[in-house]
Amino acid sequence: MAIEFHFTSKPKMKRPVLIEGFPGLGLVGTISASYLIEKLKMEPLGYITSDQFPPIAAVHNHRPLFPARMYWSSKYDMVVFVSEFVIPIGAVNELADKIYEFAQKNKVQKIISLGGITIKGEQDTVYAISSSPKVSERLAHIKGVELIKEGATTGVTGMLLAKGAIEGYPVVSLLAESQEGYMDPKAASMVLKVLSELLNISIDTTALEDEAKLIDEKVKKIMNKAKSAHSDYKKAQDEVSLGPMYG
Repeated sequence: MAIEFHFTSKPKMKRPVLIEGFPGLGLVGTISASYLIEKLKMEPLGYITSDQFPPIAAVHNHRPLFPARMYWSSKYDMVVFVSEFVIPIGAVNELADKIYEFAQKNKVQKIISLGGITIKGEQDTVYAISSSPKVSERLAHIKGVELIKEGATTGVTGMLLAKGAIEGYPVVSLLAESQEGYMDPKAASMVLKVLSELLNISIDTTALEDEAKLIDEKVKKIMNKAKSAHSDYKKAQDEVSLGPMYG
């Protein structure tokens, strides 16, 4: 079965912005997209299915939901696509084509992808690339943003950027420096702050920053316990090895 968009409502769109938040490094895309949906009080627009998607249901507020969903806000003229699973490689091209087709049909002014990238410094930079020189110029003037000059981007975002560049359609990728191995709400907060400035809308990321501090404290405690356990183990090993010498 091909990828299908199932619409549960048919709002009248003007020239919306489309935000894509799919899982990747630090789950930045999913966290930031889900946060947007909650904070902007967005309405369900529909869901996405394919036989290539994993057979799972997400549960939120006691309700089972399809894990790949679409939301809409008339106040902000915004559409958000969010997924709670990594898009299978075999579905990437078709999903990118479907999103692009949706954007063209609904006169979406730009597609913005949110994600993470491996930390290169102090986790204080959001890297960006756009198929539109005009949008790139705008991004270059936002504090904490660095435009990507050389490199590669993969998945749905990569396909959308390439298609947008060929057809002169504005597609943007915002990649916050992110931790590997666990969810990173700090990176999600970083990428949302840039999005807020790019779109001139207010997004309060306080809750994400508080969550980031809690996770950071938990990780430090785990690391300290691991170091302590390693130190105790090494001490015990040393005692065992030295024992016979002084017996």
